Amino acid sequence: MTKLSEFPWEKSKASLADSVGAFEPVSDDVAQEEAAPATSKSRSKSRSSHPPRKPSPKKRWRWARERAVQALYQQILNHTPVDLLDAQFMEDAFMLKVDLELFRRIVRGVSANEESLDEAYSPLLDRPLAEIDPIEQAILRLGAFELIHTPEIPRAVAINEAVEMAKLYGATESHKYINGVLDKLADRVRLNEPRR
Repeated sequence: MTKLSEFPWEKSKASLADSVGAFEPVSDDVAQEEAAPATSKSRSKSRSSHPPRKPSPKKRWRWARERAVQALYQQILNHTPVDLLDAQFMEDAFMLKVDLELFRRIVRGVSANEESLDEAYSPLLDRPLAEIDPIEQAILRLGAFELIHTPEIPRAVAINEAVEMAKLYGATESHKYINGVLDKLADRVRLNEPRR
């Protein structure tokens, strides 16, 4: 059987007692308070040696579109002015991770071109625009805006991103509907760009 004095922590107590004098046991409360600062220091050292990874540009673009769909949805429901939408979304610390330029470009661009965007895809719908769910309308506006006003974004990317937003926020099969409508719109507005 091992004696307590043979455990490593008992030896350190003995050597400490020899160097300082008599060893006085510390209550558990005091020991925890004294140990807490050392623990937080050691954590901060390990965190500083490995800075947090920056999200990839693709993730930042995806997050910008997600937030833009949320803003457009809010605008459809509440008729919120663009500047107020921007201010409200900027209160969220997560916005520091998104591509703010893309977020603002989409929200401001869609807001400035709402009527022309709706007119562009409305003939391609199988029902009146008033019967389209507001979240799907927000996604259709996003996709139509990117297809019509951002030629630097490839057709397939604009459609795929809108489909991904529909999978995330829309009804169960809405992504198929969004895909069909935007694909037809792309045939009309991206005449020189090949299909996927």
